[in-house]
Amino acid sequence: MHDVHPPITAVREAVARALAEDLLPLGDLTSLLLPPELTATAVFVPRHDGVVAGRRCADETFRQVDPSLAVVWSVDDGARVTAGEKLAEVSGTLASILTAERTALNFLGHLSGIATLTARFVAAAQEAGGGLQVWDTRKTTPGLRALEKAAVRAGGGANHRGNLSEWVLLKDNHLELMPITDAVVAARRRWPGRTVQVECTDVGMVREAVAAGADILLLDNMTPDQVREVVAEVRSTHARRPLLEISGSVDLSTIAAYAGTGADLVSIGALTHSAPVLDIGLDIGA
Repeated sequence: MHDVHPPITAVREAVARALAEDLLPLGDLTSLLLPPELTATAVFVPRHDGVVAGRRCADETFRQVDPSLAVVWSVDDGARVTAGEKLAEVSGTLASILTAERTALNFLGHLSGIATLTARFVAAAQEAGGGLQVWDTRKTTPGLRALEKAAVRAGGGANHRGNLSEWVLLKDNHLELMPITDAVVAARRRWPGRTVQVECTDVGMVREAVAAGADILLLDNMTPDQVREVVAEVRSTHARRPLLEISGSVDLSTIAAYAGTGADLVSIGALTHSAPVLDIGLDIGA
């Protein structure tokens, strides 16, 4: 399941920043009081059921603090785990383990929380039927986007564009003073190899975006009935059918109603900006 892990370069950079934030300028003053020969074994244990993400970040944290620490995992990112289940074991110098503990847990708990919430949305969509796929947004923590988007994948979701350079997304503010057709034509001329997506709030905008040749339509804040109307409208055309993405007003209580509309995708910002942390502890043994 290598696809659920973030790029190692992003992991190393994020961990280095986090450790610098925690340790500069003098290091871990409390752990420096411990005898350097004191060793221990510690176990990562979730306090609640969830889905794991962030293994590479935890590994990298221990490696950067003390390469001699040994970390052995019982699960990988994407694994569904139950409260009390052993996730991993780390052994070595106690001072090094304790220095790395909070940074490793911060990454592991935050990213596992994203994976866990994503899995709940994916399960709710699947249970309702219709094939609606859950994906994320750019509403991510600055500096952690690659890690958070990997956590979404670990939870069974998919990734929307990673940044502004990946494809063209014409939203309401872009279209305020520029017609949809003109904007799509300009995008095709300037960036011929890029996906072009258009935000639509009514059927009239949908018709213009389809006629202009948009690849994806973002159906913003539409009700399930309005989405069904758009799906019927798009399917009735003879042109190449764009992907249909639902956005806004979708949460765990409403996703089932949208799942049966015939749309292809639903983007949910809450996956990354509002996921509660999965409570994970590091229990020290002898």
